[in-house]
Amino acid sequence: MRKSDFNYSLPRELVAQHPVSPRSASRLLHLDSARGERRDLRFADLPGLLRAGDLLVFNDTRVIPARLFGIKESGGRVEILIERFHDTQHALAQLRASKPPQPGQRIHLEGGVSVTVRHRAGEFYEIEFPSGSPALEILDRFGHVPLPPYIDRADESADRERYQTVYARRNGAVAAPTAGLHFDEPMLVRLQAMGVETAFITLHVGAGTFQPLRVDDIRQHRMHAEFFSVTQATCDQINSAKKEGRRVVAVGTTVVRSLEASTENDRVVPFEGETDIFIFPGFQFRVADALLTNFHLPESTLLMLVCAFGGTQNVLDAYRHAVEQKYSFYSYGDAMFVTHAHASR
Repeated sequence: MRKSDFNYSLPRELVAQHPVSPRSASRLLHLDSARGERRDLRFADLPGLLRAGDLLVFNDTRVIPARLFGIKESGGRVEILIERFHDTQHALAQLRASKPPQPGQRIHLEGGVSVTVRHRAGEFYEIEFPSGSPALEILDRFGHVPLPPYIDRADESADRERYQTVYARRNGAVAAPTAGLHFDEPMLVRLQAMGVETAFITLHVGAGTFQPLRVDDIRQHRMHAEFFSVTQATCDQINSAKKEGRRVVAVGTTVVRSLEASTENDRVVPFEGETDIFIFPGFQFRVADALLTNFHLPESTLLMLVCAFGGTQNVLDAYRHAVEQKYSFYSYGDAMFVTHAHASR
């Protein structure tokens, strides 16, 4: 299975550079995988695709302002992108500079604050924030929203709110779980009134989500690890829904990965730790019956997951249709609702 099997052509102008307003004004492409049928809808039509008793599972991670700009003691400029925190003072980060920083080198940020490079860790660097100032407070003061590389503009103040789901509550992501960006409070209230249930997992999306595959045979690819957590309460909700024949709807690929990584003997079990699960066609899904997701980059692991869920030809045909119909793509773009072939009707 080659990464080129997951390629498609996308005009640059279809890459969304700003979010729509309101959040729920985006478009929604419905793909019925069992029938291979699709419909062009609006996100406001989502309640018509759901029913009382469905369980929507969301990722409640919160994006931190993880991009920092600084200057080395030699005068060279450095861009820091936090990948994850080990504790309140130490983090793993990507560093971009004309010359690689050396262990012990200090990088000066705004306001007289400096961080210290401790050592290299593969593609990342271990950096230390000053004692007495929790790192998250420094990021809040001087950090920038880590917009994806395909958004060709600097972050704006509005991005602090819009590149964040309305239900985000656990700090730690450096990329948004973008399927959730379409939900606003009126939509959540509407779904609750219908009898749609909700549950939450946490997966802190890392910067590695944007890394391209460096191998042609996708089976040789090794995923980056990300922290995730599934609580006992969420497990109980999901296992009850499955037992009762109610549908589990995953809001985003991060939810699918978390649920599959924490499933044992066809039951979701509590877990807190890291996962590097890689889902591609041939994977046997055990939890989600439907998936709400944005459109993803060509040859990306996220697109491979959606192809595994909805069928490669179904999904790629739907992507070509979305291009023809001028849907907006990627993080601030439109959404797809994909039902799995085995989903109960």
